[in-house]
Amino acid sequence: MKFVRVSQAAAVLAVGAIALTACGSDNATGQAGGSSSAAAASGSGSAAASVSGTLTGSGSSAQNAAMDAWKAGFSGANSGATVQYSPDGSGAGRKAFIAGAVQFAGTDAAMKSDELTSAKKQCTTGAMDIPVYISPIAVAFNVPGVTDLNLAPDTIAKIFRGQIKNWNDAAIKADNPNAQLPDLAITPVHRSDDSGTTKNFTDYLAKAASKTWTDKADGVWPSSLSGENAKGTQGVVKTVTDTKGAVTYADESAIGGSIGKAKVKVGDSWVGISPEAASKAVELSSVESGRAEHDIALSLDRTPKDSSAYPVVLVSYHVVCSTYKDQKTVDLVKAFENYVVSQQGQKDAADSAGNAPLSSKLSEQAKAAIATIKVAS
Repeated sequence: MKFVRVSQAAAVLAVGAIALTACGSDNATGQAGGSSSAAAASGSGSAAASVSGTLTGSGSSAQNAAMDAWKAGFSGANSGATVQYSPDGSGAGRKAFIAGAVQFAGTDAAMKSDELTSAKKQCTTGAMDIPVYISPIAVAFNVPGVTDLNLAPDTIAKIFRGQIKNWNDAAIKADNPNAQLPDLAITPVHRSDDSGTTKNFTDYLAKAASKTWTDKADGVWPSSLSGENAKGTQGVVKTVTDTKGAVTYADESAIGGSIGKAKVKVGDSWVGISPEAASKAVELSSVESGRAEHDIALSLDRTPKDSSAYPVVLVSYHVVCSTYKDQKTVDLVKAFENYVVSQQGQKDAADSAGNAPLSSKLSEQAKAAIATIKVAS
C-alpha cells in the first residue's frame, strides 16, 4: 500500500501583527522539520502574508516529535509567530484547554461529551476535534534473543492483565511455534498519567479480546491491575529499554532499535507495524455518530477483516474552539492548523515522527472544519 498524501492547504489568511499572549510551556523534544515547510505554512498563493503572535497548546506526548516539526515549519514561514507546546499527556492537555490555559489541545482520544459541554465556558459555541496525526501503537518488548514476536489479541490482553507471567508460557509459544522463548518473567509497563495512548490501547483490547479484557476503554489504566508504570511515552519506553522481560504499549515513533515490536493477529494473518498499515486501519473507520457537524472524532475499527490493516492505532487530534474572542486569534489558529493538515505539514511530521499522513479525504474534512472557525458573536 502506498502512502496517501494529502492535498496542499489553501492559502493562509493575510493578517497583521498579533499581540496575543498566553500561558504554557515549551519542553517538547524531537527533530525539527525541514525548511521546505515554509511554502506550505505561508499558503500556496503568492499574495499570502505571514501571521505573528504566540499560540499555546498542551497535551499528547505521542504528538511530541510531530509537533516539533510543525513548530519549526510554521515559525520558519512566519518569523513573528511562535507555537508553544507542552507534552503533558492527552488528559492534561484537554483539562488545560477546558480551563482556558491554552488555545488548543493535542490529544490521542477525542473529547468526551461532558468535556465538550465544559469547553463551552471558553469556546462559547463549543469545541471540535481535528485529526492531525495517525500512528500505530507498538506492543514493544525487551526479551533477550527474541527479535520477532507474534501476539494474538487475547494473548496481549492476558499479558497486561497479569494472567500470563512468563515469556515461555504456552499461549505465547502457540503464537510463536518456532521461536526460542526464554524462561523469563514478564513485566507489563503501563502509563501512569491520563493518556490517549492508553485509551486507544484499552479500546483495542476491549473490542479485539473482549472475553479476557473486561474493563472498558479508558485513558487511565485499571487500578486493579499490577505491573510497573511510568509517565509519558518516553517514560514507558525507557522503562522497557532498561528492564529485561518488560513489555509496554507506546507510539511507534518513540520506539528505539534496542527493543522489539510485536506483530498482531488480524484474521488468520500476522500484521507487522507500519505507517501504511495504520493508515489502512483508519481508512476502514468512520466518524462517530452524534458529534457536531465539524467535529471529526473517529470510531476506529479494531477488528478489521483486511489483513493489510494494523488495528492497534491511534488518531491524534487538535482540539480547537469553534469560536474565539477576537479575529487575531482566529487567524493565527486557522493559519497553524491549515499548515498542520496540509500536504507539507503532514510530510514534515512524517519525516520527524514516522507517522502516517492523513488521507486526502480526511485532510479535506479537516480543512473544511478549520474554515468554519470564527469570532464569537
